[in-house]
Amino acid sequence: MNVSASPLAAPVVPVCYSINSPPFRYNHTIASAYFSSVFSSLGLTSNLIAFVVLIKSFQRTHSRSRSSFLIFLCGLVVTDFMGLLVTGSIVVSFHVTGFNWQDLDPYCHFCNFMGMSMVFYGLCPLMLGAAMAVERFVGINRPFERSARGRKRRPLSMVSMVWTFAGLMALLPVMGLGSYHMQMPGSWCFFNISPVGSDLAFSLVFSLVGLTSIAVSFVLNTVSVVTLIKVCCGQDGTQRRRDHEIEMMVQLILIMVIASICWCPLLVFIAQTVLSGGPLQIRYLLLWIRFATWNQILDPWVYILFRRAVLKQIYPRLDWSRGSIMSLYPSFSGTIRRFTRSSLGSNMGQDESGDTAKSDTTPTSTLKSPPHSP
Repeated sequence: MNVSASPLAAPVVPVCYSINSPPFRYNHTIASAYFSSVFSSLGLTSNLIAFVVLIKSFQRTHSRSRSSFLIFLCGLVVTDFMGLLVTGSIVVSFHVTGFNWQDLDPYCHFCNFMGMSMVFYGLCPLMLGAAMAVERFVGINRPFERSARGRKRRPLSMVSMVWTFAGLMALLPVMGLGSYHMQMPGSWCFFNISPVGSDLAFSLVFSLVGLTSIAVSFVLNTVSVVTLIKVCCGQDGTQRRRDHEIEMMVQLILIMVIASICWCPLLVFIAQTVLSGGPLQIRYLLLWIRFATWNQILDPWVYILFRRAVLKQIYPRLDWSRGSIMSLYPSFSGTIRRFTRSSLGSNMGQDESGDTAKSDTTPTSTLKSPPHSP
């Protein structure tokens, strides 16, 4: 009986290694390990300090709007800390040990986990910034629409909704919309940035969600700042409450600026790459990814440095008894006061003329006749 020799079946390459298959020709230098370790340690330490500062501020605050804002900040700090802890530990382990991903993770479970972490912890800060902008917009422009009941539940539910939405976004490549792949130089996994099929769709969705969050933050924060400028030069009785509002808006503006500077290059690069149909430039991808990671390191220093307690120590000679941040800029305060007065139109002019007429007329009932001399 003749036995025909069947050809050996070709080994099946897992999806995450189908484009960039390890091991890569990469020199695992000591400098790379030190850089990744210092980078991750700096971010983790900064977020831990910021978390302690926020907890102490939350215990001392008596303002409901301030406590809601601190809950959002705590959610952002926890997200940044966990993002650096998860992704940083994987990258540092790769640089230190130089392990082979395909031998360690033949079924792409570990690679998919890191890709999901990159998407989740990347989108969360952007969407949390947009959620804080919405909360501040409602608190400043529609204060009477916020009910006193459940004020702490509202920010907690909004943070939970952001985490849930980002988690669902991270699951899309695992469910078929896009795919996670090993990225050069072999230390990390991310979704495939390609102008083909579902990879194109997920790349555009990721970019649009990030850019939309930044745009929403910019528009709402701009409206909130304009509203605060119009009311910041009020009476002394309400100045302390407005100082808290100004402090929160300054922190929120800085968070938005940092997120825009760190994330816009990567988001625009992803959209431009998939829409142009050109090859992926690995060098620029690595550059913008590292640039975006700075967001998790710079964010906590906004909460640490830009607080009234710190400003009092930096400017001890200023009169902080009124608690007025606007006292730092007296000329600007006078300009805004003149602007807001002129914006009231003719009604104010009529009121001022009426007040002037009243002040010129002395009530006779308040006049007393001089005493008769004896």
